[in-house]
Amino acid sequence: MITGTHKKRMDISNKLAYIVKGEVKADEETLKTYSRDYSIFRVRPQVVIFPKDEEDIRAVINFVNEHPEEKLTITCRSAGTDMSGGPLNESIILDFTRHFNNIKEVVEKDSGNKIAGYAVVEPGVYYRDFEKETLKHNLLFPSYPASKELCALGGIVMNNSGGEKSLTYGKTENYVEELRMILRDGNAYTFRKLSKRELEEKMRMETVEGEIYRKLFDVLKTNDRLLKEAKPKVSKNSAGYYLWNVWDEATGEFDIPKLFVGSQGTFGILTEVKLGLVRPKTHSALLVIFLKDLQVLGKLVQKVLDQKPESFESYDDQTMKFALRFLPDFLKLMGAKNMVALGLQFLPEFKMLVFGGLPKLILMAEFAANSQEEAQKRAREAKEAIKEFKVPMRVTKNQKELEKYFSIRRQSFALLHHHAQKLTATAFIDDIVVNPEHLPEFLPRLSEAIKPYSKKMMYTIAGHVGDGNFHIIPLMDLNKKDIRDVIPKLEKKVHELVMEYKGSITGEHNDGLIRTPYLGDMYGREILELFQKVKEIFDPDYIFNPGKKVKGDLAYSLAHIAVENET
Repeated sequence: MITGTHKKRMDISNKLAYIVKGEVKADEETLKTYSRDYSIFRVRPQVVIFPKDEEDIRAVINFVNEHPEEKLTITCRSAGTDMSGGPLNESIILDFTRHFNNIKEVVEKDSGNKIAGYAVVEPGVYYRDFEKETLKHNLLFPSYPASKELCALGGIVMNNSGGEKSLTYGKTENYVEELRMILRDGNAYTFRKLSKRELEEKMRMETVEGEIYRKLFDVLKTNDRLLKEAKPKVSKNSAGYYLWNVWDEATGEFDIPKLFVGSQGTFGILTEVKLGLVRPKTHSALLVIFLKDLQVLGKLVQKVLDQKPESFESYDDQTMKFALRFLPDFLKLMGAKNMVALGLQFLPEFKMLVFGGLPKLILMAEFAANSQEEAQKRAREAKEAIKEFKVPMRVTKNQKELEKYFSIRRQSFALLHHHAQKLTATAFIDDIVVNPEHLPEFLPRLSEAIKPYSKKMMYTIAGHVGDGNFHIIPLMDLNKKDIRDVIPKLEKKVHELVMEYKGSITGEHNDGLIRTPYLGDMYGREILELFQKVKEIFDPDYIFNPGKKVKGDLAYSLAHIAVENET
């Protein structure tokens, strides 16, 4: 029997297939695949399109504009590793990994600045392929996330991703030099930082682009003080629109790419981006610190930060137990060729596990240099600087040993996701940020907030301790309604605690379906209204990725939690 919904879906997909050159899919298997990302949600689209070129994208936008009665919208997707539900939509999905996957150029620059080169890439390029190409030139895009082997550049840019190197290099917003975007009129525009004179020229244009610059400048100038006060006082933030980063009153510069980065595709469609690259240090050594008592964490973290590590990561005992429990699969995720040899490296951790000596938190401070001797020297100096805390610690001897510890941190979520079985790796308090100085007080209070729900879930904690950015990934049986009911209750409690410390509810993972409904709690009504006003400057009809960043509906989100068998 052909239902009305099925017939409507097929009618739309057939019409779209007639006007685009790329593939148009509306079969059950495709729609099932694209109804999920790495979040807890399931949202079934009507059709999935793999656009061949910008003409295809223009055709889709024009089709949506010309058929308002269908109430169609467009959401872009790269690798689908988003943990917030960002690339999920009930209407049209554009997948960029099939055709928009070209690395157009990688260029070295003669410069004494931090930016030593740049690359021009399309959004469907996987980071793992991109990194291989940039490293051929001894260049690196440093704000890669822990999912670097799985994710793609479109998601990195549109989520303003960060990761282990962000402590030194900052997040993606620092490296986006230009973006090519297709806007609501179906035309492509290139956006970059403008001088005051260039901005004035843009605002005189009688085009969609000129209108956007005029209206946006008016909003930012009128609300400059309010926006500066609203900017979160932490080193990382992916919540809301970064309106405070665009206009510099002192210089007159207008850096509109800062607004597009992290916008989750709610303003238009990214087709190309120019990214700044750095020249990485060639060698690293880790100072690994094993903490059984978290009381010293705050002071210890500050002492380590004084030694200027390139990255400062952490994960808890539950993460370590999980890695040891599923060691063969973990080694496969690491891409180990000699699994026996690498497995033997975990003997010290197995001994700790057997004798009940796993620490509560493992800290990894990475020291980088252009020789292994210098990197290890810096790590040993940091070890000496914190000897007063009398905690077990060690300096890694080689790259293999370093990779072992980093892989536990990087692969923890993938391992959870793969082995959850009846339990689901449930990302909803997965990206909180407070200033590191607050950690000794904040972390015990966080544990107290979670404690009443601990019988209904298991959870691991990993993250960027140097930034005060923690990822808490509970394992929960989402088939049970009483357990699903924990999500909004615990999320609200954790958010309130984070905001008490002037933190951010998301440092890297962005808002999507899971956090957009809480942006009003974080920023207040006035800022939320400005977010909506800016959204409507670019997208008055809400055709681009609706329900993300503005007009988030908590009831809608909770109703779309993926449930397999209700119990």
